[in-house]
Amino acid sequence: MPTSKKPRKKAAAKKKSQMADVIRFAPKTPAFEGFMSGFGGRPVDQAQDVMYDAWECGDPKQRVTLAREALDISPLCADAYVLLAKEAARSQEEALAYYKQAVEVGAEALGPAAFQEYAGHFWGFVETRPYMRARTGLGEALWVTGEKDAAIQNFREMLELNPGDNQGIRYVLAAKLLEIGRMDELKSLLEKCADEYSADIQYTRALLAYFEDAENAEEIAELAWDTNQHVPGMLSGRIATVELHDYITMGGKDEASSYVGAFGGAWKRTPGAIEWLEEVTGLLESR
Repeated sequence: MPTSKKPRKKAAAKKKSQMADVIRFAPKTPAFEGFMSGFGGRPVDQAQDVMYDAWECGDPKQRVTLAREALDISPLCADAYVLLAKEAARSQEEALAYYKQAVEVGAEALGPAAFQEYAGHFWGFVETRPYMRARTGLGEALWVTGEKDAAIQNFREMLELNPGDNQGIRYVLAAKLLEIGRMDELKSLLEKCADEYSADIQYTRALLAYFEDAENAEEIAELAWDTNQHVPGMLSGRIATVELHDYITMGGKDEASSYVGAFGGAWKRTPGAIEWLEEVTGLLESR
């Protein structure tokens, strides 16, 4: 990416944050769903109950055993294949095969009518979540095995199924598009989320604005800084990243660490971008 050369105006005054620290993401494991599921007595429902036990189990070997037991109960248990992809696969290709199987059986378990009934609201219904977890894993597996176009299409389809995006797929998609330089598609995605108060969206908008030498680049950087003030220092190495857990706190160091992990490479590959961000946000800190 080229270095921006156009002179820039001074950053505007810092806006007062409009949002207190809140939890952004649901737990990484789905065990809590067992308390809210309305699953019945079908074999696939019984298998899903076993998977809730598997997700809660602290022994990796026992988790795999439980996943295989769930498949013995019902071969349509998508979460069982998801767990096997994560913990039993011996190669990226084997993990991809598990995820493909998970998506296939997850769709079969839901049935065609569910895709019409729940379209636009997936994840809001507990019974759709194993399928959506399978799609998430499939996208990442496609990506790491080099099928990048297929991965991006997978994530786009997930957003069509669930525009509310409880899983944060828009952030994953933005990082992927940025990594392979599909800037027009990234810009379109970011424009749809321009009002979202999150570091992932606003700092990526700032990077894109810097890259394009946009007149309002500093204003976007200011908004980004208002969402999370730890990101510039972590990008430059001035502030250490922190370990991530099941939840991410908006405005917190964990959110900043998550952002740097996903998007930091693009910032570093853009000459002058981090230095510019540090300069702009440094002016804000001094006010």
